[in-house]
Amino acid sequence: MSKEIILEVANLKKAFGKNQVLKGVNFHVRKGQIFSLLGSNGAGKTTAVRIMTTLLGFDEGTVTICGYDILKESTKVRQCISLTGQYAAVDEMLTARENLKLVAKLRHLKGYADRIEELLRMFELTEAADKLVKTYSGGMRRKVDIAMSLLGDPQIIFLDEPTTGLDPQSRLKLWGMIEGLKAKGTTIFLTTQYLEEAERLADYIAILNEGEIVVGGTLAELKKHMPEWKPVMVETSPSLEDIFLAIVDKKEAKK
Repeated sequence: MSKEIILEVANLKKAFGKNQVLKGVNFHVRKGQIFSLLGSNGAGKTTAVRIMTTLLGFDEGTVTICGYDILKESTKVRQCISLTGQYAAVDEMLTARENLKLVAKLRHLKGYADRIEELLRMFELTEAADKLVKTYSGGMRRKVDIAMSLLGDPQIIFLDEPTTGLDPQSRLKLWGMIEGLKAKGTTIFLTTQYLEEAERLADYIAILNEGEIVVGGTLAELKKHMPEWKPVMVETSPSLEDIFLAIVDKKEAKK
């Protein structure tokens, strides 16, 4: 994996009125990495994603993506990123193929027809490509949504809780697709409520709690933050859920 930093966030702060949502957040993401940002509801994950994708302003700090400052060079930033939100942003009155064509035109892409067919095959949507999206299952809509995000071959994709509402089978398939994107060199910034999702996919995990990054590292490094693990009956190891709860609860206890 390249050591090049593709995303860097320094001292990021954001308040809504008197509510300080982000309190000086710092992290960086390396090219080709799956970086997972974890946190409870209200921790500030989606706020951070909206800021990084130029959809929301911020109060202090700097954010650099693909070498561009998101305030001074926002147009260039948008050209190298893509965002898939918590809910599939597709037009239900269009077919999958028409949704892809619409996004290609909005992004002023040229010669996109072959790329659309490639994406339809990649996401197993070829047979349903000309059916209205309103007839699709939740999993199929999410596939269309992510396929739309890949038009233009963005260098970094932001996936904000991409498997929310999906059944276990669809979630597993989507995990496979995310792993496939990484294999092709795409950088992925992932937020999720499913800790097993980050445990399987992420190269690096940061835990955001009450507007601050309280710990970050690989899964193996995070396990070092656990109290001494005493196996009972059989040899066991703490899961990411155990680690997350231990870190967050420890911070709560210090208040």
